[in-house]
Amino acid sequence: MALFLGAHQAFPQTRELGGTGELLDGVAAIVDTGVVLRSELNQRVQMVVDGLQRVQEQLPPEQRQPIAPLPIIEEQVLEQLIVRQIQLQRAQRFGITVGDGMLNQALSNVAQRGNMTLEQLPAALAGEGLDYLTFRQETREQMILEQLRQREVIREIVVAPREMTLCLARSTSESAQTLDYNISHILISTSSSSTAAEINQARDEVTEIHQLLLSGESFEQLALTYSDAPTSLEGGSLGWREGSQLPTLFADIVISMDTGDHSDPLQSGSGFHIVKLNEVRGTQSQAVMVDQLRIRHILMEPTEVMDDSVVEQRLVGIREQILGGEDFAIIAQNVSDDPVVGANGGDMGWLDPTVFVPEFSEAIQRLEQGELSEPFRTRYGWHIAEVMDSRSYDTSEELKEERCAVQIRSSKAEEEEALWLRRLRDEAFVDILI
Repeated sequence: MALFLGAHQAFPQTRELGGTGELLDGVAAIVDTGVVLRSELNQRVQMVVDGLQRVQEQLPPEQRQPIAPLPIIEEQVLEQLIVRQIQLQRAQRFGITVGDGMLNQALSNVAQRGNMTLEQLPAALAGEGLDYLTFRQETREQMILEQLRQREVIREIVVAPREMTLCLARSTSESAQTLDYNISHILISTSSSSTAAEINQARDEVTEIHQLLLSGESFEQLALTYSDAPTSLEGGSLGWREGSQLPTLFADIVISMDTGDHSDPLQSGSGFHIVKLNEVRGTQSQAVMVDQLRIRHILMEPTEVMDDSVVEQRLVGIREQILGGEDFAIIAQNVSDDPVVGANGGDMGWLDPTVFVPEFSEAIQRLEQGELSEPFRTRYGWHIAEVMDSRSYDTSEELKEERCAVQIRSSKAEEEEALWLRRLRDEAFVDILI
């Protein structure tokens, strides 16, 4: 309770009195064309402090540790809010939006996982002390950020031929196929524009952190205090990863580590890392037969000029043209915003429908063979799709390559996202006012 009260006492300056004596909100940071409000910062800090306290209370007394000092938590939270604001502004410039229909579907999925309806969700959230409108807005923003990440990070990851060869060879490894790894990591970031002095400073900092780990300091507390990674407030946790989907930098090291071990400092393009293996577990082997669909689609992305409603209506008209006898493939080549598949007449080839994002997967699995869907929204934009054929397919080298491509992109995602976020942060105008 004392620490919780301290969170309030630490911010007496965060709101000012107006001429009527009413408390007014203040600005914690100016971020390009937007701001981070002090009230927003205070609320998020309080949520983090409460969460950290709950975690400690659930541990046996002998395992409990002091929570990081409040100024450190405030600094980490403010930095995350700044980076989030930068991304949201960038998404807005690209015309990335999430409509109410798509948001309601996502919230319905959240409710279903809790065995309730969407209508029951507000009361359930209130019971946990959460405001439904705030939860709804944060969910919308998170979906927008995921679209931006897919557009700017995941789509830009290139799978090199040598990486594919190594992945196919490693896919036969027992470790990669039968084990999952729960890992955490600490990142002291650098960038391509960092000077030699800045890189040496980062190297000295990660060396000091490594020495603290060797002396028995908590990995989670050090991650919270020092790490530049987006997962710092979670103690650096990256969660469970299949052996074949471990970040490339960590893969060979983690597989040879014992539970509880942490690595020596590792250097990459995004900075210096220390990785910890928290837990290992076995996984089930993959099925031999795979149900596949051959699908074609047309994708249209909203822009600043064409919002969701305009794009949806354009696809309604295109659908009518196709139903009227015009060639799907030719239209896809001319209008689809999916550059690779569009050039192929919209044909996505044979794929397991579960590899798609949930919105796309659910839409195509409702279709009969040869049926052309109504326009539907995913995080990538608006689609119309058709299931051309279906089959049960024995796992082949082709399927292994597809799986490897997904794994390679997944293993690179952490590194590429860290570099991307650092670049966005470096290029943004930020003025911290507290």
